[in-house]
Amino acid sequence: MKRKVNHDLEPYYNPDSKVLILGSMPSVKSKELGFYYMHPQNRFWKTLAKVYDEEVPVTIENKKSFLKRHKIALWDTIKSCLIHGSSDSSIEDVKVNNINKLLKETEVEQIFTTGRKSFDLYNKYCFPKTKKEAIYLPSTSPLNCAKGIEDKLYNEYKMIREITK
Repeated sequence: MKRKVNHDLEPYYNPDSKVLILGSMPSVKSKELGFYYMHPQNRFWKTLAKVYDEEVPVTIENKKSFLKRHKIALWDTIKSCLIHGSSDSSIEDVKVNNINKLLKETEVEQIFTTGRKSFDLYNKYCFPKTKKEAIYLPSTSPLNCAKGIEDKLYNEYKMIREITK
């Protein structure tokens, strides 16, 4: 059964953030633990650590430090929606976050979206307001078996490092 959920996590960013990575909506586990990409099987942190040739950050403080050091902002496209569990494919009745507000408070040069749902929603609702193109990145979710090989994720995510040098 679908339920109405609101995005409870604040965006993570610093004034000097150069890259914004947008997911769709925090998973049930991320909402429970209070930060982004917190499901233990999600490959987001493992992939970014490989991109920057660093250890995988484990604690929320380590993750925030990693993001700050590499000038990466995190948020999600969706502010509220109807959803079943954490399944992007079940999302309906979408309201989006005010991405422009974050862009005005940062030095973001490039937006990336993780997963098809975030990419499609960003292009439909946010791009007309931001006028900033987003680059699609494959989902790091454990549900995304099509990109199950870490090397494939690394090869697509490594462009983030070029912008945040």
